[in-house]
Amino acid sequence: MGSRVGGVCLMLLALVALTSCASAGSGGLKDEGGKPTGTASDKDTAPTLRQLAERRGFFVGAAVNYDPFSKDAAYRQAIADQFNILTPENDMKFMRLHPEKDRYTFDQADKLMAFAAEHRITVRGHTLVWHRSLPKWVEEGQWDKEQLKAVMKEHIQTVVSRYKGKIAVWDVVNEAFNDDGSYRDNIWHKVIGPEYIELAFRWAHEADPGALLYYNDYTNESMTTKSNRIYEMSRDFRSRQVPIDGIGWQMHVRTMNYASPDKMKQNLQRLGALGLQVQITEMDVKVNDNKDNTQDDKMKRQADVYAGTLSACLGEKNCTAFITWGVGDKYTYLKDQDPKEQPLLLDERFQSKPAYHAVMDVLKR
Repeated sequence: MGSRVGGVCLMLLALVALTSCASAGSGGLKDEGGKPTGTASDKDTAPTLRQLAERRGFFVGAAVNYDPFSKDAAYRQAIADQFNILTPENDMKFMRLHPEKDRYTFDQADKLMAFAAEHRITVRGHTLVWHRSLPKWVEEGQWDKEQLKAVMKEHIQTVVSRYKGKIAVWDVVNEAFNDDGSYRDNIWHKVIGPEYIELAFRWAHEADPGALLYYNDYTNESMTTKSNRIYEMSRDFRSRQVPIDGIGWQMHVRTMNYASPDKMKQNLQRLGALGLQVQITEMDVKVNDNKDNTQDDKMKRQADVYAGTLSACLGEKNCTAFITWGVGDKYTYLKDQDPKEQPLLLDERFQSKPAYHAVMDVLKR
């Protein structure tokens, strides 16, 4: 499996170089190690996150929500300036792409893809198999095992084939385990059984052998019961040539409750020993978990969490991306829970926060 990961990285290089050539301007995401370098234009101003990341051969990105993307020029500009990888926040989930059994809707996803190509931004596909964001025709269908396998295979291969050579990384299966390491009791597990995870990876690989394939979950960045279970699954898959390339750490955390860098390092190292990459895929840091903190204290604590996490990631060669779940505080999904929440690197005007500068400082080291 080690040779596969190396080969996939080289194919990722070719994809990103091709994307660069398709857009205006000079330079491309190209490096002998299969990592991004020098795509953002040099300016007589302070460097952006994107520029610093590319100098290190690293990916820094954000989840992109189509609604503000379609309406807010400042939002789009922040993406283009600051990030060299993006994840469609919702527009590649099953319900959005495949709302009816015989109908797919790719329009919004395709527009995000076009924007990424224009600005030489790599794309992570999210997500092929999940227990949420399913259309009613899947959730309420009376399926036997073979019927639901056929539904899952057809969906995976239709979507992955459409973006073959264009999407570098896929979250193939999302959140398949409970915190105690048991299988989540979702429709895929109920009807197909635990082998649905392996089948999803095999079918995605058949559709695009050049894409990196990830398992993605939350509370799995530290040394926990869940991360142990994911490690064991991954070790089994690698031993049987199941095409898994990496593990995604969501990292929706709080300033008062987050994984220590030392525990992340341990987990990174054991996954790296299997030949697996790791990407921090959905990070946000809630600041209002302690109502007594001053605003300055909240921002400092948040900055420390982001900086510590990125430092742990950059300390191991197999950690290849650092992605926040949103572009700026203005449109974070966490506003639905607390209108005063401020979980991201950019504020409501897409201006830099202490957390942004802390991340910049880590990238400069």
